[in-house]
Amino acid sequence: MSINYVQDMTEGNEVKLLIGFSLPMLIGNIFQQFYNLIDSIIVGKYVGANALAAVGATASLNFLAFSICLGLSIGIGIIISQYFGAKKEEDVKSAIANAVYVIAVSGLIMSLVTCLLAQPILELMRTPPEIIDDSVKFLRITSGGMIAVAAYNAIAGILRALGDSRTPLLFLILSCGVNVGLDLLFVLKFGFGVAGTACATVISQAIAALGCITFALTTNPYFKLKKEHMRISWPIIKKCFKIGIPVALQNSMIAISLVALQRVVNGFGEVAVAAYTATSRVEQLIGQPYNSLGAAMATFSGQNMGAGKLERVRKGYHKGIIIVAILSLVALLAAQFGGYAIMSIFVKESAVIDLGAKAIKITSCMYFALGLIYITRGVLNGAGDAFYSMINGFVEVIGRVGFSTGLAMIPAIGVWSVWATTGLTWGITAIASIIRYKQGKWEHKSLVAADNNP
Repeated sequence: MSINYVQDMTEGNEVKLLIGFSLPMLIGNIFQQFYNLIDSIIVGKYVGANALAAVGATASLNFLAFSICLGLSIGIGIIISQYFGAKKEEDVKSAIANAVYVIAVSGLIMSLVTCLLAQPILELMRTPPEIIDDSVKFLRITSGGMIAVAAYNAIAGILRALGDSRTPLLFLILSCGVNVGLDLLFVLKFGFGVAGTACATVISQAIAALGCITFALTTNPYFKLKKEHMRISWPIIKKCFKIGIPVALQNSMIAISLVALQRVVNGFGEVAVAAYTATSRVEQLIGQPYNSLGAAMATFSGQNMGAGKLERVRKGYHKGIIIVAILSLVALLAAQFGGYAIMSIFVKESAVIDLGAKAIKITSCMYFALGLIYITRGVLNGAGDAFYSMINGFVEVIGRVGFSTGLAMIPAIGVWSVWATTGLTWGITAIASIIRYKQGKWEHKSLVAADNNP
């Protein structure tokens, strides 16, 4: 079989493979965050700080709604990477076909639920009256297009599991250009406000999904499916849920913790909401190198677990820590000395800029902990350690809910409790992740080994 769009990560220099895989993912993730940046800049500069706050108030809910689809996508990607590492080509193809069924059903269900519950949930979160109408509108449009986002992330996850991090990048770049153009058209020319930026994001994601799927079907040999591959495989679907549901619950718990934190933010008024929205965008951007490296670690771990190369997984993880340390130092310096300039990109209001610039200095002290979370999560998820996902989710819930509730009650801390909570939560989650890795239970979680030893 001639394979041009896959990469075997069970052989070769670990650092070279991880960086080579991460770079296209990093560029792709930056472009994906560029959607959010463009939305925030256009809305904040040309519609107003309240409109920016309305968009930000929906972020945690959007993440919560999408967490089920994302978790299942990660689950199927882990299965495919392990089958690929074990050289089980027919199982890879069956897993790809069954991924379509899983993602389509979950995406449609979550889209419907979120659209119906948007208004009551935002009210429960104490969303300020000045922004709730725009928040509901934005959430309903983005959740209505959730199937497009789920489809892109699913196909991208499959391709990355096969070692191809370039193809998703190409279509993200294309869709990013479309997103910018539609943002300018819908918001600046037609005056659609937050509805315009929501529509632009959904349409551009749909283009990325369709383009990526079409390209994969015509070029990647693992997408050359036959009738027998299209049959529903309950063993594969069961494995998908075995890994995907804990990851989805982890993401859901993280999202719930973010909803709880957003509720605390909302209680401090629209200036705090706007500052928190902008700093969250900055944190998302800072986190992209970690996210990319974590995804590389997941594919690396999955393929090598499938091949039975545990020592190679350990070596890759240790080298990943060194990369994270270097990235964290650079990001820390940028945040400490460039906070005001960064915040000025998003808004014009001096109160929001001042608050956000000081807030970035607080969270940047824990960037190394954030990086450790991503790469440890990548290794353990790739290995098939489903229970770790539950641990990770519980720790983040306890951290965000506990710290935000307690610190907000201390008058001397006040609004700074929001960003102190973020940093402290990263810290305790990193510690819990490393403890789980050190326990070594991930070494016996290979899904392929379970196939060979029923």
